[in-house]
Amino acid sequence: MGIDQALVELTVIGKDRKGVVADITNFIFAKGGNIEKVNQKVTRGLFGMHLEASFPKIDRVSLDTGLTALAKKLDMEIKVHYEEPNRIKNIGILVTKESHCLEKILYSKKKNELKANVSIIIGNDLSLSQIASKFKIPFHSVSYTDGIDMAEQNILKLIEKYNIDLIVLARYMRILTPNFVWRFPNRIINIHPSLLPAFPGALAYAQAFERGAKIIGCTAHFVTDDLDQGPIICQNAFKVLEKDTLDSIKMKGRNLEAIALLKAIQLYLEGRLEVYWGRVFTKSSF
Repeated sequence: MGIDQALVELTVIGKDRKGVVADITNFIFAKGGNIEKVNQKVTRGLFGMHLEASFPKIDRVSLDTGLTALAKKLDMEIKVHYEEPNRIKNIGILVTKESHCLEKILYSKKKNELKANVSIIIGNDLSLSQIASKFKIPFHSVSYTDGIDMAEQNILKLIEKYNIDLIVLARYMRILTPNFVWRFPNRIINIHPSLLPAFPGALAYAQAFERGAKIIGCTAHFVTDDLDQGPIICQNAFKVLEKDTLDSIKMKGRNLEAIALLKAIQLYLEGRLEVYWGRVFTKSSF
């Protein structure tokens, strides 16, 4: 059975080779699709492509079967994600030890302020499993003991299993590789404790305090393979007082982090974010 006006997102990952773009685009045209966006890049021999196509009507079985055959022919991984305007989106949250952003999201969902399903929480240890249990959300711990590649493969399996539309890094203290990030262009939102691009990395508040910054803030942004350089969605800031200590700055910053991250998620769910040439444009809600 077909679906009217379907928007399909394809991600292609694999060893770089000639003819991949032509094969993929020709396949889309043959199925009656119109290409809306296409981006590609190669890093150290790894090819990644993101393509969005619209179809006036589409048979998912036919498309899935054809893409499976094409992936085998190209010896690449091809994933398809169907955008369904009438379906409530599923959010997957990645966490480590800090709970402030996670709790802000979960309490917002509990108060019906978040129009989405929080389908899964993934941690790189068990620190926040009790919070997930409190809100009756599945929690999975993914270990990095066997290396980052294996850990990311396990996360990818969970994201596919729960049909995740948006990945939220709620103070997730692990760097995601290009092999992971390329699969979800403009679908991973992170919160960084700094007014990017200043003070990159995990010790942003300490750097700002040591350098005597007078205004400190945080940035919610889409994740790219360039660390802490993704398109900025929203930012919050506060003035540093003479009486402030590093601890008080951290406390103020964490409160703003939770607010900014939740705001970015809400804007995404409302369909108000558009990314052009590395910059986020926020559409009016009116």
